[in-house]
Amino acid sequence: MQIEKYRKFLITFAYFAVLALLAFVILRYALPMLSPFVIGFVIAYALRRPIRFLHRRLSIPHKLAAIVMVLLCYGILGLLLALLGIRAVSWITSFVSTLPWLYQNYAMPFFTEVMANLEQLFRNLDPNVLATLNSISTQALQSVGEALSKLSVTVVGMASGVASALPSFFIKLVLTIISSFFIAMDYDKLRDFCLRQFHDKAKLLIFEIKQYIAGTLWVCIRSYAIIMSITFVELSIGLTVIGIRQAILIALVIAVFDILPVLGTGGIMIPWAVLTAIQGNYPLAIKLLVLYVAITVIRNIIEPKIVGGQLGLHPVVTLASMFVGVQLFGVIGLFGFPILLSLLCYLNDHGVIHIIK
Repeated sequence: MQIEKYRKFLITFAYFAVLALLAFVILRYALPMLSPFVIGFVIAYALRRPIRFLHRRLSIPHKLAAIVMVLLCYGILGLLLALLGIRAVSWITSFVSTLPWLYQNYAMPFFTEVMANLEQLFRNLDPNVLATLNSISTQALQSVGEALSKLSVTVVGMASGVASALPSFFIKLVLTIISSFFIAMDYDKLRDFCLRQFHDKAKLLIFEIKQYIAGTLWVCIRSYAIIMSITFVELSIGLTVIGIRQAILIALVIAVFDILPVLGTGGIMIPWAVLTAIQGNYPLAIKLLVLYVAITVIRNIIEPKIVGGQLGLHPVVTLASMFVGVQLFGVIGLFGFPILLSLLCYLNDHGVIHIIK
């Protein structure tokens, strides 16, 4: 009897291990190759209700309504991207034109003050220590030169990589547009054909997954919007208290930057504090570091609770799934792994699957 239980456990474990491996291979390799058709399907799925509304209200053929709505969708997206591109080019041009003024009024005084502080510090040091520091500074300058050389090579390589990737990008873009047209025109037929390939129990599972994920994505977006809003409020108050000009605008930029899983708030706050300390303003540098530590601690406390509470997961489980997701799939894993675990718990609680006791 005990051997039978062990065998059943091993069979179940092997079954789910194979499923996990297949899911990993699909997400890691197959999905990027099929991304134009996946994006086309998502666009067609999002437009299915407007297409039906247009078809019924104006009594026009369904395919014509699909063509009109897809054209309208891509027209709006293209217009928005064009406006954003014009705005970005205008901002970059304005920024480049102000670089000499920024160098004259900010960069030059900053480096002059830093060098004066270092010179004053060196004067009070022992000659042996000063010689050691000079040797270290020489090596540091050489290292910076080598790093700049490597950086230039890297930038050239990235530019050539981007240039070589453009044809592939345009091919994928054309495939996405074409596939979205065809899928939107025959969405119901394609959906029914795919569903006919599954038995009733599998269909029920598919509908449960679809319904839950559609609601959970909105919940996840809302959760991170709450976290970003809390970070923005904390930064606005903290930067205002320590006397930073344009605190609200800076807080907004850092709060948006905080969504990035690797960089986060520290990607701005820590370099800012270090540069402030080098400039000699130690009190402000300490205040910035204290503010960063406070925001980080609060973020690590509230993020698992807010996201886990919205998804029905324990904070520890949510935090672990977010960490593993980031390591495996980056930003997609950051959002996707908690949603996947929440989906498994939901299906298990409703008796659709039986994997968790």
